[in-house]
Amino acid sequence: MRQFSEQNESSPQPLIYYIAPSALLCFAGLAAFVHYNDERRAVPLAKGGAQTSVPERCTTNRPAIGGPFKLYDTENNVVTESKLRGNWTLMYFGYTSCPDVGPAEVQKIADVIKLLESKYGIKITPLFITIDPQRDSPAQLKAYLSEFDPRIVGLTGPISAVRQIAQEYRVFFKRVEEVGQDYLVESSHNMYLLDPCLETVRCFGVEYEASDLAEAITTEVKKASASSTN
Repeated sequence: MRQFSEQNESSPQPLIYYIAPSALLCFAGLAAFVHYNDERRAVPLAKGGAQTSVPERCTTNRPAIGGPFKLYDTENNVVTESKLRGNWTLMYFGYTSCPDVGPAEVQKIADVIKLLESKYGIKITPLFITIDPQRDSPAQLKAYLSEFDPRIVGLTGPISAVRQIAQEYRVFFKRVEEVGQDYLVESSHNMYLLDPCLETVRCFGVEYEASDLAEAITTEVKKASASSTN
């Protein structure tokens, strides 16, 4: 018996007995890691089944940009993200006191919606969200946007609500050159194209001309229409 025990202790176990369990543990850990990261990248869908008017492809998870918000239009009506569903939206963050880039970008939006309707037969919702709610009241927004195109929807709200939606859409802004009550707001001047599912399809910088922007939007709309029919 002692001889058998000594032989059993001295003879090493085959390497497969150690490799197989380790490989299984590594595979399980990798699968858990990938699943965890997928969940972090995805935005949870709304609960319930009240999405009958939303295209079927909206039921898939989307990248983590955008989110719920509650702001007010120029008539003091509450506007939430649910009111944008079902339509293509061109979203821009700016402020009415912007001296140079802002007016040029708003004029670009006005030109784009005219081009889309007259040349391509496409209607979108143009959206201007102020990043200076302390000065941009609903009345101020209405007067400002009507100089470009009254169809541009202006949104404002409490500072906390504006900060929230800016954070959700990765928009940078901060006050600069403050002199008393006068100041400028430094910000990114990107425009976002949202599809009817509120997914951010494209991001456009200031280098885009109105004609280029209209063509790019048309391409995305046609691409989405073709994929929904397949």
